[in-house]
Amino acid sequence: MKLQLALDLVDIPGAIDVVKEVEDYIDVVEIGTPVVINEGLKAVKEVKSAFPNLTVLADLKIMDAAGYEVSQASEAGADIITILGAAEDESIRGAVEEAKKQGKEILVDMIAVKDIETRAKELDALGVDYICVHTGYDLQAVGQDSFKDLATIKRVVKNTKTAVAGGIKLEQLPEVIEQQPDLVIVGGGITGQDDKKATAKEMQRLIKGA
Repeated sequence: MKLQLALDLVDIPGAIDVVKEVEDYIDVVEIGTPVVINEGLKAVKEVKSAFPNLTVLADLKIMDAAGYEVSQASEAGADIITILGAAEDESIRGAVEEAKKQGKEILVDMIAVKDIETRAKELDALGVDYICVHTGYDLQAVGQDSFKDLATIKRVVKNTKTAVAGGIKLEQLPEVIEQQPDLVIVGGGITGQDDKKATAKEMQRLIKGA
């Protein structure tokens, strides 16, 4: 099980400062969609350059032209690239094909997918590396979480690793760990804390003890 830090509301210098604080206790650093929109793939390049030993995920949420977008993110230094589960199968295939060519991984974000079980089976067959259940900001605001969907995906996939994201805080982590995802994605649960380093350290301790 690995810990991924999601950076959503920062610029490039801000991202580097946050990662410096917690780099000893995270496995993956995510350049979130808002950062990519604001800063472009330069953000991926600069964070990878600053932290070559960390796995860098580019949260592009690809929907189309997948092979091309994966190639661009790979060139910028991303190790994992995200595509939406709602994308066409042909786009998923293009993303997987290009990622394999580049030695990278594809994480499918299941945000807004209605039939989680069926789509997870299809994605597993398409050869993606991770399937991520994701409660977006707007659904978190009305009290939803991803835990039931994670259990569903774990039950039906044969090869694909699983990830969980969406409002995870330190106090919820034991509940998340019980489900044994391969990747636990935390944003504000670390970045919004006064002592980011201590929080990340405790989260990593809990994850490694699982």
